[in-house]
Amino acid sequence: MKARIGDRLIIESHRTEVPRRIAVIEKVEHDDGSPPYWVKWLDTGHQALFSPGPDCHLDNRGSQG
Repeated sequence: MKARIGDRLIIESHRTEVPRRIAVIEKVEHDDGSPPYWVKWLDTGHQALFSPGPDCHLDNRGSQG
């Protein structure tokens, strides 16, 4: 996975009663765009260092440049 600032990470839920989670990438640690990423979770506002797993995909419609 290669990401840029402004991309969104979307974690799909495996259960119907649990919604998907979305985080906006605020900082990319590596020049090549590889994880981990500093993200802000949209549902809680919590900021954290995050490494995406297999249930996560990237939406780059909001990224810069």
